Amino acid sequence: MNRIVAIAILSALLCSPLVFAQTQGAGQDMKNAGSQAKGAAKDTGKATKKTAVKAKNKTKQGANKAAKKTEQGSEKVQNKTSTP
Repeated sequence: MNRIVAIAILSALLCSPLVFAQTQGAGQDMKNAGSQAKGAAKDTGKATKKTAVKAKNKTKQGANKAAKKTEQGSEKVQNKTSTP
């Protein structure tokens, strides 16, 4: 009987820190999840900014190219109409 009581007390003492560690672990898990979400949001923002800058630059390049081509075309038309 003493042996059963000793085992019960020993198991209760060993299990209580495990329960306490699990509750602390859940809180730390929530903090880690929040930090990871914050990091993911920053990464997404940086990627969005990088893509927007690329798109802006490509649009600007396309507009400049189109303007040059339009100017070249108008010069051709002007040359054809000005010489009889």
